[in-house]
Amino acid sequence: MTTRLTRFELQLMEQFWRLGAASVREVQESLPEEDRPAYTTVQTIVYRLVDKGAVRRTKKIGNAHIFEAVITRKSAYRRLMDDVLGLFGGSAAAVMAHLVDSGKLTLRDLKEAEQMLARKGGKS
Repeated sequence: MTTRLTRFELQLMEQFWRLGAASVREVQESLPEEDRPAYTTVQTIVYRLVDKGAVRRTKKIGNAHIFEAVITRKSAYRRLMDDVLGLFGGSAAAVMAHLVDSGKLTLRDLKEAEQMLARKGGKS
């Protein structure tokens, strides 16, 4: 996937990944009640996701169009992480240093990463 998704688009994608096929109304109502965006706002972003190829319309039930995710969570977040790495000159070490400095990387996180690398065989 080469499409960049905004934070709000990712929030809506999370709803599609969780709900599966859903209408705009179902997606809108699945968002946290506090600060829930208007139906028309969600509708606009869903159609933007269609234009980006992240979501597709699968059927129509009455007046409601049903949509589903085309891209996977893994591919969307892989793209996001590739963008973050790009901001740090492509260096995972620079990202890790930032996470350590900011206190957002713990020893437990490092141990989990070590285990993932061991399972993967240390390959990239």
